[in-house]
Amino acid sequence: MKKFMNEVSKVEDEMILGLVKAYPQYLKKLDCGNVVIRSKRKENKVALISGGGSGHEPAHAGYVGTGMLDAAVAGAVFTSPTPDQIYEGIKAIANDAGVLMVIKNYTGDVMNFEMAAEMAETDGILVKQVVVNDDVAVKDSLYTVGRRGVAGTVFVHKIAGAAAERGEDIHKVQAVAQKVIDNVRTMGAAIRPCTVPAAGKPGFELADDEMEVGIGIHGEPGTHREKIKPANEIVDLLLDKILSDIDYTGGEVAVMINGSGATPLMELFIINNRVSDVLKEKGISVYATFVGEYMTSIEMEGFSISLLKLDEELKSLLDERADTPAFKA
Repeated sequence: MKKFMNEVSKVEDEMILGLVKAYPQYLKKLDCGNVVIRSKRKENKVALISGGGSGHEPAHAGYVGTGMLDAAVAGAVFTSPTPDQIYEGIKAIANDAGVLMVIKNYTGDVMNFEMAAEMAETDGILVKQVVVNDDVAVKDSLYTVGRRGVAGTVFVHKIAGAAAERGEDIHKVQAVAQKVIDNVRTMGAAIRPCTVPAAGKPGFELADDEMEVGIGIHGEPGTHREKIKPANEIVDLLLDKILSDIDYTGGEVAVMINGSGATPLMELFIINNRVSDVLKEKGISVYATFVGEYMTSIEMEGFSISLLKLDEELKSLLDERADTPAFKA
């Protein structure tokens, strides 16, 4: 294993410290573990908290700031944060308007966030939640019951965060977040695995001519493994599954081409070129496109495609101002 790090046991701590030192105008760290909150607290508006295992950077701490999250909690690499950490994050951002938890559908995340919410509610804090399950690849996986929460979570952060910034009440913010979840679908593929520092070796193996289709963001298996194909054919394979899950015909969509950590922008733009052409052929209008690394898997070489079906409300919220270390609008 070759990585730019010091001690394996300090990877997550030093990563968060370095992030906060890079962006003190946006972020500050609590003293109770790797919990990051806004440097300037939002008052009298719904606060949003999200998080999960480290290794998905810039998710989730990179989305703390104006128009998105108020707090993010980072566990060990690919490991859910503890209920105590999440509870401290909720307390740090809570106000009378309440707190919305945005949870990716992984068993540990759901369990620990819900335990933290119960702890916060005993303190009189109003807490609501949504669970993101945008991955169309597999129904159940090593980490989930039901579909996994993957890169579409970033759209939930953006749009629900905009609704909160507008001053909507917690029931409205929760409803808007759920609308995004109901209308976003994602699928990905990978050609090289990642290495969790504590493991010291890749999480799986692929031959030089193989790819994993429907890969998860922790390197968990997808639908199948097959010989690698030209980029256009891979895009068609993924889009067919996404487009068969929601009828996007005649509508407008936001597109996210998300890199898994080691896929060059050159290749992501090649992928987007095909996505754009296919959607146009199918009569689906692209309202906005996001290409880059939004929810990674350390240094996995792969990508995912997310499509969000938009209406006028979602377009308006997507266009609202956001100012965070990793996402600006």
